[in-house]
Amino acid sequence: MDLKKAGIEYSYYLIDDAVAQIMKNEGGMLWALMNYDGDVMSDMVASGFGSLGLMTSVLVSPDGKFEYEAAHGTVTRHYRKYQQGETTSTNSVASIFAWTGALIKRGELDGTPDVVAFGHKLEKAVIDTIESGEMTKDLTLLCTDPNAKALDTFQFMEAIQKRL
Repeated sequence: MDLKKAGIEYSYYLIDDAVAQIMKNEGGMLWALMNYDGDVMSDMVASGFGSLGLMTSVLVSPDGKFEYEAAHGTVTRHYRKYQQGETTSTNSVASIFAWTGALIKRGELDGTPDVVAFGHKLEKAVIDTIESGEMTKDLTLLCTDPNAKALDTFQFMEAIQKRL
């Protein structure tokens, strides 16, 4: 592929300069980073423009292996509150989409279209739930819908389940 002909430029930056450039950029770019740098910078971008609870990560190895994960980590603070009997409103979207991404890929590799279809159906149920105004607290803080309802973790999962 002729990058110039396609209107694509390539530039190499050290990570500190790349961060400075991205902060000034208005978009229209692909940002390829080493794993650690990608982890740190993607968390910064997700926090600045939404919720870490919506961000998944896909690692693809040179030999064709895939790993899907929720980019936010283990949410230890919420788990500690849950252990103490407190109600939490933990956004599980990224965890669900990590699972659906893996299910869809597994279904593609195995030639099992029912598995692929289920992954897509679950993703649609999550999106439909949020778009209906039922979401976790972190999303209601970002939402402009005055009727959006903050659900606790289990209520959110149940709302998704009803749409499956």
